[in-house]
Amino acid sequence: MAEQVLDTLILSDLHLGSEVSRAREATELLSNVNFRRLVLLGDIFSDLNFSRLTSEHWKFLSRIRKLSNPKRKVEVVWVEGNHDKGLSQMMSHLVGVPVYQRYVWEFEGRRHVAVHGHQFDPFCLKNESLSRFGERLFYEIQKLEGGSKPVSRWIDRVNSRWLRMESRVAEGALLWARAARVERIFCGHTHVAGHINRNGVDYYNSGSWIDANPTYITVAEEGVEIRKYDGPRYVPEPMVEVEPAHEQLPLGELLDPMTAFAELESVRC
Repeated sequence: MAEQVLDTLILSDLHLGSEVSRAREATELLSNVNFRRLVLLGDIFSDLNFSRLTSEHWKFLSRIRKLSNPKRKVEVVWVEGNHDKGLSQMMSHLVGVPVYQRYVWEFEGRRHVAVHGHQFDPFCLKNESLSRFGERLFYEIQKLEGGSKPVSRWIDRVNSRWLRMESRVAEGALLWARAARVERIFCGHTHVAGHINRNGVDYYNSGSWIDANPTYITVAEEGVEIRKYDGPRYVPEPMVEVEPAHEQLPLGELLDPMTAFAELESVRC
C-alpha cells in the first residue's frame, strides 16, 4: 500500500532561538511525513536575535530550504506571527519561501485560511512593549533553568491561561471566518491545540513546539486532525479546554475590507 500523502501539514510556534524549542523533533517530523503543502503558521522564531540559534535550529531551517526546492513539488508558505515581524524579507531569501499575513487555499471544495492568531488577541495588540519585555524575561528564565525546563514550560501554560488567549483567539477567529465565508480557519499563537465547530465554521489551533508534547495539524481526504508528535516519549501534559470569552475586539478591528467579499485572497507581507 502506498504511503499516505497529506494535502497540508501545519505547524506553528516553534520559537527558534528559545531554550525550549523542539526544533530537532520538528525536523524529524518533516523528514518522515509526505505532504503537498507545508504551512509554517507563525512564531517560527522567538525573536530577531539570530545569535541564539543552535545547530538544531539551523538544521530545521535547512530542511525548510530543501523542501522549498521546486524539484520536490512541495508548496511551502510562512505565515507571519507576532514574533516573526521584521523577518519577512529575510525569510524569503534565507529559506526561499513566501511570507504571508494570511494564506488562503481550497481543498475538496472547502475554503481554508491560515492566520497566526495574534490579530485576535487584544492584549498582544494593545501592549506590544509589555509583551516584548515579558518575552525577554522569559528567555532569561530559560537560560537559568537546566534539564527539560519544566518551570519555563509551566510559566508558558499559566501565562496563556491567565491572559485567556485560547478563548479570545478562538472567538475572534470564528467571528472573522464566518464574516469572510470561510469553512475552516487555522491559528497558532496560544500554544494550546484545540478545535471548535460553530455555525458551520471549524476553528483549529495547531498548538506549539515548545511543550513536552508538540502538536501539529494534518489536512487530508479523511479530514482535519490535530496530532501529537509520536517520536521520543514525554510525560503527558494536561489539555486545556477552550472557554467562551466575553471581551472581544469590535468586528471592524478584526476584519479588513477584503472580508466583505466572497473572493477572500491570501495577503503577502
